[in-house]
Amino acid sequence: MLGKGFKFTLLSILGISTFLTACGSSNNGSENNDDVTPNKNSSGEQIVKIDVQDKQNNKDSTIDNGGLVIMEDVKVKLTFNNEEVMVNMYDNSASRDFLAQLPLTVTLEDYVGKEKISVLQKRLSADNVQSGNQPKKGDFAYYSPWGNLAIFYNGFGDATNDLIILGKIESGKENFKKIHGDFTVHIEKVN
Repeated sequence: MLGKGFKFTLLSILGISTFLTACGSSNNGSENNDDVTPNKNSSGEQIVKIDVQDKQNNKDSTIDNGGLVIMEDVKVKLTFNNEEVMVNMYDNSASRDFLAQLPLTVTLEDYVGKEKISVLQKRLSADNVQSGNQPKKGDFAYYSPWGNLAIFYNGFGDATNDLIILGKIESGKENFKKIHGDFTVHIEKVN
């Protein structure tokens, strides 16, 4: 049989643990005003749509039709062979890492007749970024196992768990299709 002092100590620890657990899990929304709505994409995977404000750059974000968050007014311009391509960037840690590396000059090469790729000198953060996307024509992406930038000028068909969509080409995606061989691209953030 257990003594009174031991029972009292055990009950005290249990009571304090319950109190601390209740205090730690209460969230009345005062610290986080983001509106989060769970949803599923066409493949049945759960996605989270977020209406947020980029507090660092004071830029609003909106959701594109694929459930990815677009950083309003955050675009990059790719310049090559007297052509320009504009990309709307998505709000995720890999995109923010990529933006921090700009301006950047890379050499793109064709890969399987569907995308142009270039290995980045510095890998991007893939922490807490939803991947497993099926690339579509116009996706501006990062393939984490190889550390490469991937620009899809044709649809790809197969989803991969290692592809992170950084943004969506707004204009000029047809310019990639007509270039054969390696070419140099200057990438910069535009306002």
